Amino acid sequence: MRHSKRLTAAEVKSLDAGKYADGDGLWLVKRQDGGAQWTFRFTLWGRPRETGLGSLRHVSLREARLLAEEVRRQVRDGIDPIKARRIEQGKLRRVESTLGAIAVAAYEVHRKTLKNNGEDGKWFSPLRLYILPKLGRMPIAKIDQHDIKDTLQNAWIERHESARKALSRLMVVYQHAVALNHDVDLQIIEKAKVLLGKSAPQSRNIPAMDWAEVPSFYRTLGDTCAVELALRMLILTGVRSASVRNLKFEQIDGNIWTIPAENVKGRRGLTKPFDVPMSNEALHVGQLQSDDVAVFPLFSPSACSRQPGTERITV
Repeated sequence: MRHSKRLTAAEVKSLDAGKYADGDGLWLVKRQDGGAQWTFRFTLWGRPRETGLGSLRHVSLREARLLAEEVRRQVRDGIDPIKARRIEQGKLRRVESTLGAIAVAAYEVHRKTLKNNGEDGKWFSPLRLYILPKLGRMPIAKIDQHDIKDTLQNAWIERHESARKALSRLMVVYQHAVALNHDVDLQIIEKAKVLLGKSAPQSRNIPAMDWAEVPSFYRTLGDTCAVELALRMLILTGVRSASVRNLKFEQIDGNIWTIPAENVKGRRGLTKPFDVPMSNEALHVGQLQSDDVAVFPLFSPSACSRQPGTERITV
């Protein structure tokens, strides 16, 4: 039987701005600018909710009532219609959602936690080099552990640490995909690791000078080349090379060098300033080529010729 308070088609067109009930939870909301929206109000698990059913321009009164009846059915069955619609929208997005697109989206979110906002590209580089060339264009829901295993098999043996980082980054991408309601398996990374098996790490020694030779080598470094001066500071303080390159006078108070948090290795927002005691020699080196701001203003690997035996120096 027709509800006495239900709207008519003529009323729907002529009503002024305001909210009008059609009955059983269906409402018409008309705005001052002439626009209008159908909404449905319901209570689920003791919580009042409201969901949109479309604009009056695209949804007629009859169609709105049919949509409202479908929502009522969902509520009677204990289904949250708002979540159900999000799931359906997610299914539509999945049709064209490739691993490459989701990887970029995940990176844009994750980079906020990285040092310097991830501008150096180091975090994304394992994905770019080892995963995306082969799998980047595939829909993420179609990728399985065998695809990942085949993609990383050679790198797993020859460049194990890089391949391990690629899997770690890929896990972040899959977590982001789940948050977007994509139908993916979060266990896929662990399954791929099982298929790849354990890899004996290929140890490679990094060329290094014997500690006993450092004093004599230090004496060969000059007073005019910024690279050699920076290397002297590196030897005298034992800090990371990036901290030396970015050394400024404002960071030095007496014989204490306070490295700013942004120049300390670690996650963005989690690093703290680091104090380094400086010897008289370190303070002297800092004065040799400085300007009013930077301690090594002319730093450039090609700015000066090297002393014999210093050709492989990198600071």
